[in-house]
Amino acid sequence: MSPLPAPTARWTAALLPLGLCACGMLSPTPAPHGEARSSPPAPAELAQSDVNRMATLGMRDNLESLLRLADKLYKRNPAEWRKTSTASREDALAQVRSAMDRRQPWPALQGQRDIQALSLALSPDFKGDRVAAFILANADMLVAAHGDKTTFYLIDSLDAQHIYNAARNVEIAVWLLSSRRTAAGQPLLLADEVNERERNLSFEREFGKIVGRLDLLSAVLTEKYRRAAISYVQNLLGGSFLQFLPVR
Repeated sequence: MSPLPAPTARWTAALLPLGLCACGMLSPTPAPHGEARSSPPAPAELAQSDVNRMATLGMRDNLESLLRLADKLYKRNPAEWRKTSTASREDALAQVRSAMDRRQPWPALQGQRDIQALSLALSPDFKGDRVAAFILANADMLVAAHGDKTTFYLIDSLDAQHIYNAARNVEIAVWLLSSRRTAAGQPLLLADEVNERERNLSFEREFGKIVGRLDLLSAVLTEKYRRAAISYVQNLLGGSFLQFLPVR
């Protein structure tokens, strides 16, 4: 086989790394990233609008995010789950999930609900399981902002301002959690950590997902009636100008 001409050889040598790079870009990444999945259809969805369904899925995901945060906080603050369960962290988390699902009052919150419960959970003098109190107070506040419901149908209405306020409440709660100290000068709870050895911002990311879902739902709700009016006008125009023409 005869050697390539000098110009061709030079171009081949120059393009070879680019080709290898492109092949690397096309190959699958080694880390699993999951996939988009939909829930199985249910008859009840016939009574839901697109916005109803979005609100229902958002509420489901936000409550699951709070439970993931509870597990993370329990791992970093084991003294807290021991105030709820003498068995294990998993048992304490199961009790939190049960209280969230049933919207049961958490005894250490002294009957307080919504933002009052959140204020109590973030008080430096709070003596109970602060992780459970903080997570359940956030959950109660979110459900309250959605009209005390977690599933939504055509007969339900949602207040965009209440959803927006809930997003801001989550941001405020996260800021207070990171900035307040106990009487002994310790953080209320150990959460995100940034130091010379590691950078753990998983708590911030999970709370950010909750805020993002709430803000998106609030924006969609404010658009709902405007889009309905636009769709009505579009249908009128379509009825006037997009008529079939006679062919015989």
